[in-house]
Amino acid sequence: MTARSRIFTPAFTLLFGLCFLTFFAAFQLFPTVPLRLLELGASVQESGRFLSVFTAGSALGALFTGPLGDRVGQRRMVVAGAFLFALCAGSYGFIQHRLWIYALALPHGLVWSGLLTGTMASLGSVLPEDRRADGLTLFGLASPGGVIFGPMVGLAEFHRWGFGPLTWILAFLFFVLALLALALPPDRRDRERRSVFQWPERKMLRPCSVLFATALGYGAMSTYTAQEALKLDFQPFFGIPTTSAFLSCMAVGMVGMRIVMTRIGFGSDPVRLLPRMLWVAFGGLVLLALMPGGALRHAVSALLYGSGYSMVHTLVNTHVLEVIHADRRGAAFGATLFAFDSGIGLGSFLIGMVIGHSERSFGPVGYRWGWAVAALAAGLALPLAYGLLKARRARSPMAAASTCG
Repeated sequence: MTARSRIFTPAFTLLFGLCFLTFFAAFQLFPTVPLRLLELGASVQESGRFLSVFTAGSALGALFTGPLGDRVGQRRMVVAGAFLFALCAGSYGFIQHRLWIYALALPHGLVWSGLLTGTMASLGSVLPEDRRADGLTLFGLASPGGVIFGPMVGLAEFHRWGFGPLTWILAFLFFVLALLALALPPDRRDRERRSVFQWPERKMLRPCSVLFATALGYGAMSTYTAQEALKLDFQPFFGIPTTSAFLSCMAVGMVGMRIVMTRIGFGSDPVRLLPRMLWVAFGGLVLLALMPGGALRHAVSALLYGSGYSMVHTLVNTHVLEVIHADRRGAAFGATLFAFDSGIGLGSFLIGMVIGHSERSFGPVGYRWGWAVAALAAGLALPLAYGLLKARRARSPMAAASTCG
């Protein structure tokens, strides 16, 4: 029996810790900036535009920061991204007019793209080739771990101390991230010298389209689920606030599914599981739109949605690592981030319009119309995922055999 390659190397553990802290800090910011915009006079519909502008900056920036990381080195990209994120986060606390928040959101999103593409490209060189799906699944526990605790801590800090102190705490956390990133393995000296901007390879079209469609339904979750909870006055559960119930339970579902998958394994072609995970995520959004109740509805639907949604990224990234050369992974993950954040921004904007109009007409029940649109958008990813599997079978007879089996 062949010994399995080791996943938890020092470099993997450091990247795991960096990813956890990144999402723990960022998901304190994402649900509280819309609340700050409401304080500054924004409408419910307008408050969702922060995420639209932020993800527009991230999406467009990823087309440049991804290839730039391939050129200058991924460790440099991660260190610079964390440091600049600290500057952006701390600056929000000094802003007293909401238009300046939108103005800062665009370059802030660009910085975010560099941090994420650098981290993912670094991970590709750390994972053993024979255990990529397992490694990505374990690594994927980091971001939902941050999402579980980030919104609860961020909302508690927001209500206790206000928005300014919250942003300055986040600035300190990202400054610590920049220092930790200095311990990453040195960048390779013999990497390809490519242009700062390059169009994504054609083989990235199918995985990017799956992520774009998936993100359309996800786009409004971080902004509007907490707002619906506040409108419906969700009561604490055993003293624990339930305002962030959806985001926290979504992250629990993500962690739970990853633990299950590491136990049962993926088989010889992990990507074949992609449509099944999308069906699970679709079902969670349907429950959010149709299930009666308040906090319990958020918790149950989020557990189901998170279980499917989290594995979509793992399986798509597994496919990308299989088909893209190591020296071009920064550009490839830049393309996936462009597709995903474009979907988040567009979904947040469109679903925000639906919620805004429906909430004015029907009250808090108007949020359910937005969740119904989110479910329909998530359903668009299903035929695209089946198309990706069909293309894999056509390219690889071995993958076809394993899928049929």
